[in-house]
Amino acid sequence: MTTTLTQTLFLGIAAIPFIYFFLALVSSLLFFLQAPAEATEANEESAFLPPISNLKPVRGLDPDAYENFASFCRQDYPNYEILFCVGDTSDPALPVLQRIVRDFPNTQIRILIGSGRQAANDKVAKLARLTEEASYEHLVISDSDVRVEPDYLRKVIAPLANPRVGATTCLYVPTEENSWVQRLQDVGMLSDFYPGILVAKQLEGIKFALGPTIATTRTRLQAFGGYASIENRPADDLLVGRLIAEQGYEVELLHYPISTVPDYQSLKELVYKRLRWLTVMRHMRPWGHIGMIFTLGLPWALLAIAVHPTREVAAAYLGGYMVFRAVLTALIGAWGLKQRGVWANLLLVPAWDAFATMVWLASFTRRTIRWRGQDYLIKDGELVPIAPAESAPKATAVSGLR
Repeated sequence: MTTTLTQTLFLGIAAIPFIYFFLALVSSLLFFLQAPAEATEANEESAFLPPISNLKPVRGLDPDAYENFASFCRQDYPNYEILFCVGDTSDPALPVLQRIVRDFPNTQIRILIGSGRQAANDKVAKLARLTEEASYEHLVISDSDVRVEPDYLRKVIAPLANPRVGATTCLYVPTEENSWVQRLQDVGMLSDFYPGILVAKQLEGIKFALGPTIATTRTRLQAFGGYASIENRPADDLLVGRLIAEQGYEVELLHYPISTVPDYQSLKELVYKRLRWLTVMRHMRPWGHIGMIFTLGLPWALLAIAVHPTREVAAAYLGGYMVFRAVLTALIGAWGLKQRGVWANLLLVPAWDAFATMVWLASFTRRTIRWRGQDYLIKDGELVPIAPAESAPKATAVSGLR
């Protein structure tokens, strides 16, 4: 079959995702090959053990909440406190937190009720109060669905011994996979989300942070106005990393994965989660969001075959796509993050890519997002609750510092 000029041009465009896949492979290799050097540096910095305030905003009861919270009370660290903040005394997480206080009497724990603020982003409003209430300069901020090992605080705080480092953050892996939806999401993290992060790191450095863990200092936060300055904006984790990087500090992505407990059970929940993230990215990084079209290898491979349906094109584009995606997913998941079951999940990669493509297209039609059962409009980079927000509860503390 003769190839026309138009077909040749289209086939050239359809090959662009392979350039991205190659960059992702190289970036992932370089990142994980640096792990031994980082471990050596961490050993040298192991004497850096400043007092730490671990800040945890909480809303609702996550799966396995008690074990998640308890893991932070078992830290092999000389001096730290844990501050929780819930919205009000009716929050179902409160009895679990009170049990944590009883079960770990030797750990410094405080539970704060209410942010005392009226803000669109409830989590960030809580973090604003938590930062103000923290006893110490060094802060570790973590989500309520995170579960950690006893060396967690030592690992995430050590790089801050270097005055050039303004914050650290971590990749994260699931504690378990109980459904095909969770397996699909995990494949998406390994094959899609993390490759994008590692390419960004290689090309321009880390200028963001990941919500499950951010370690920084009160001074670094205050320099950009603190959490109060972003309490009406989405993607607070990305913003904190960006605003610290803009001060001239490094944001370090550690070779130390932490665990998160999946909090979604259905495909509908996964769609909302992915659509929320993509819609926020479209508003925060519009050109980057459009550019994602050249990271979507599956639709380009299928279009290439449709434009020039030959065995050679099918082998080159669809076969090349499958090889690149499988190698990249295995490289990050099985080799880099030491996750089990990655090889068995490789057949889900095309399913994730088809799902991700449809949600990406849908994100261009959305001006609203749904988070924790609340719908928000994104206007001028800020969150606007569609339903009137309730008045902020009076800020109190229900358990004292031990």
